[in-house]
Amino acid sequence: MNDYKEQIHQWITDNRLKGIRLLKKLVQEPSIQGNEGSAQAIVVEKCREMGLDIDIWEPAGTTLLSHPYFVSPRNHFTNSPNVVGVLKGTGGGRSIILNGHIDVVPEGELAQWEYDPYAGEITNGKLYGRGSTDMKGGNTALLLAIDAIRSLEIKLQGDVIFQSVIEEESGGAGTLAAILRGYKADGAIIPEPTNMKIFPKQQGSMWFRCIVQGRSAHGGTRYQGVSAIEKSTIVLRQIEKLEMRRNAKINDPLYKDVPIPIPINIGKIHGGTWPSSVPDQVSFEGRIGVSPEEKIEDVKEEFEQWLEGLFKIDSWFREHPIKVEWFGARWVPGTIKMDHELMTSLIAGYKKVRETDPIIEASPWGTDGGLFTKVANIPTIVFGPGVTEVAHYPNEYIDLERIFEYAEIIALTLINWCGIETTNNEEDN
Repeated sequence: MNDYKEQIHQWITDNRLKGIRLLKKLVQEPSIQGNEGSAQAIVVEKCREMGLDIDIWEPAGTTLLSHPYFVSPRNHFTNSPNVVGVLKGTGGGRSIILNGHIDVVPEGELAQWEYDPYAGEITNGKLYGRGSTDMKGGNTALLLAIDAIRSLEIKLQGDVIFQSVIEEESGGAGTLAAILRGYKADGAIIPEPTNMKIFPKQQGSMWFRCIVQGRSAHGGTRYQGVSAIEKSTIVLRQIEKLEMRRNAKINDPLYKDVPIPIPINIGKIHGGTWPSSVPDQVSFEGRIGVSPEEKIEDVKEEFEQWLEGLFKIDSWFREHPIKVEWFGARWVPGTIKMDHELMTSLIAGYKKVRETDPIIEASPWGTDGGLFTKVANIPTIVFGPGVTEVAHYPNEYIDLERIFEYAEIIALTLINWCGIETTNNEEDN
């Protein structure tokens, strides 16, 4: 049976400029949170060009806003639509969701950028700009793969559901909204920037805030007070010990090259009101990783119980326990079995295109994949062409060659996974 490898390679080679133009247009739209509409309009235009069945909506409703996995700093999504385009199969095959987020993080300090972050400058085979690697390059490659299948008139049996979603950078409200809208499939692939590594496991993460109490006094008689800053150093040391304890339990070969598989990071500290006063309160905020096999609720309980035991180290905490608050962003962990057929289909496509075995690891950060796994029970893989090291950084870029390789891999994976209608001549061959 024809595996279409050469036809797909030739089509994508012939349409490279088309793909580059699409990516450049997407990068030129600053689709930060609340401003995704103009970039999504480009996606809609491309989906219409390909003749996909299109669904456009601004997420809303109490079902979404009250869902236990809903996280967002906002509760309305005006000018922030989700876009779904479906390439309908002929029937009888497995379906797949190809899910990419359109939102990007802010560009930060412009002085740190060599190029305008929204110009889409191309040099030495790389396209620079905010969102190029995370993850408009991956989205463009997905669309190229679908376009190749359609243009070559390859009749897939299963549906291909392309999703361009909002809000991933804030915790996944766009993907959750797509799930709650009823989109289901037999598998899903998310093109987060993995450097072409395959991530069958994604850790989750949560943001937390700890409030440490002290007792105020004049700095000249500081011994009459209790410094919340000094007490907070005890808390931070205990959190470091918890991180060591949690990571010592990780015995997964997919984490063998990751120094700290599930880190606990303190990213913000605030305390004190006056240089000559003993500080009576310190708050610090951080992020705790959740391993692919853990439940978010269990990790919360472990963290809180660990800090409740601080009185065993310092009696101050018996009467003044640490207050723990969970707030802001949250990503759900997820995993797929190594021998799952979606894994074997993707690996087969990868080997055909790159003629080498893929690197398979666990994701060092959270993605929307966990929502598919936990909420929709959809086996999900994270695999993308972007450069992990430059995501969220100044001078973000993507290697254009990786986009075209990736598009070929995805196209071959779709054929393998969704199945194709065969003619009698093809069956005879």
